[in-house]
Amino acid sequence: MNTFPQALSPIRALSAVTVVIAVTAMAACGGGNANAQTAGFALGSPDLVGNTFAAKYTLNAFGCTGGNVSPELRWQNAPAGTKGFALQVLDLDAPTGSGFWHWAVYNIPASATGLAQGAGNAASSLPAPAFGGNTDFLDTGATGGNGNYAGPCPPTGDKPHRYQFTLYAYGVPDVQAAAGIPRSGTAGLYSFILNKGIGNQLLAKTSFVATYGR
Repeated sequence: MNTFPQALSPIRALSAVTVVIAVTAMAACGGGNANAQTAGFALGSPDLVGNTFAAKYTLNAFGCTGGNVSPELRWQNAPAGTKGFALQVLDLDAPTGSGFWHWAVYNIPASATGLAQGAGNAASSLPAPAFGGNTDFLDTGATGGNGNYAGPCPPTGDKPHRYQFTLYAYGVPDVQAAAGIPRSGTAGLYSFILNKGIGNQLLAKTSFVATYGR
């Protein structure tokens, strides 16, 4: 686990925050190695201090009383040829057998280096042409609208759950159009497309994990 290089001034503010930077992998390009490392491509959040969620960022539904504000995210050193990004957030420990999807954003523009705090709470707050994808909170009303951020709300008494934030960099301008799938596709379908379906147009991905329990 690493922190962002402190010499990089745009992310220097994160040096005072413990941010987990986990696996960074490059997709295969031609005969390349799918497990090759993409040096420096990194994702983090200055809001998730100590790699956990303050009440401001937890769900306000299903027995939880948080603010449900999406945390600020920052990234750096995207690979050459990047034409867009996608973000997905998965509860790895949900008692479902398949995890639980909390947030998804697709077609984030290549010029972006992050998402502002609260960007996931309304479609109009995302940088064009990005759009919020469906999550496992579909049609519950818990997020104020489908495609919006849903903060953590694990069952009471569970050990703290791990919430994995994964950022994908890809070489197509519109991943939905390239894959021929609807905007309303599930997070699982998009995850398949991003990890496998677009082949060598997946240029890199990077993840970090934050935890929350109650």
